[in-house]
Amino acid sequence: MSLLHHPTCRRCFNQTLIGAAAATPLAAFFGRPAVAQSTQDAQPVGAPAVSHGHKAETAADALQSKPPIDAMSEFLNGFHFYADDIGRQVEANHFCTHLSEDFHQCIIFDSNQSNAKLIGIEYIVSERIFKSLPDEEKRLWHSHDYEVKSGELIAPALSGSAELAVMKDLVSTYGKTWHTWQIDRHPDFPMGIPQLMMGFTKDGQVNQQMVQNRDKRFGVNTPALGRGRDNIPRPNNDPGANSWQSGTTVQLFLREVQVKNLRTWQDPSPR
Repeated sequence: MSLLHHPTCRRCFNQTLIGAAAATPLAAFFGRPAVAQSTQDAQPVGAPAVSHGHKAETAADALQSKPPIDAMSEFLNGFHFYADDIGRQVEANHFCTHLSEDFHQCIIFDSNQSNAKLIGIEYIVSERIFKSLPDEEKRLWHSHDYEVKSGELIAPALSGSAELAVMKDLVSTYGKTWHTWQIDRHPDFPMGIPQLMMGFTKDGQVNQQMVQNRDKRFGVNTPALGRGRDNIPRPNNDPGANSWQSGTTVQLFLREVQVKNLRTWQDPSPR
């Protein structure tokens, strides 16, 4: 059974993992403090929360349903770099929902702790969907085969065979990633505009100290994980992905533009 299962079955992913192998408890799978320490000791932006704010959060937690959050059934840890600067690299903790057999959506945090900072989003599609995209759209996407085969991408706290099942499903997928918080330059506040991110495609690209720090926190060994994935077939990547490898890429920049339809939406009535 594929781990990319029916969009209305948020528990199917975990059921599949249990069928593949005995996984660790779900609390650990979702990256709570027992799994590992955060990427950094993330501090809240601005002043400490006051008591009435905490009470409001507690009431909301008790009374409000959160279907989109409850549907997140996968925790992945990996690394991204800014599409126009491979020297700017960050660790990314993904919490993902499977909307369909071919489509994941993930929110990305700088750590896996309760005070983590939301730094971006990633959409993940199957090889079938990616190949159907227009060429210009493909330039925004990166492949996942190297991340999987090298051991760089992990699913923390899963048993070896359960994690292997996850990686077999991910190896042929593609991701489009936008980081909304340039955490490497502005750790205290989300300054600036969203940036397109990419994934690594061969040895020697990722900062090894960053990988070692991650491995120590999660109790894993990236090279050993890579060797354990030797039997996962490597797909033939679509040449439209990983556009940065050509030496040029696309990126977002601010520029001033005219506001359209302004007259239509102005209120002509006297004040």
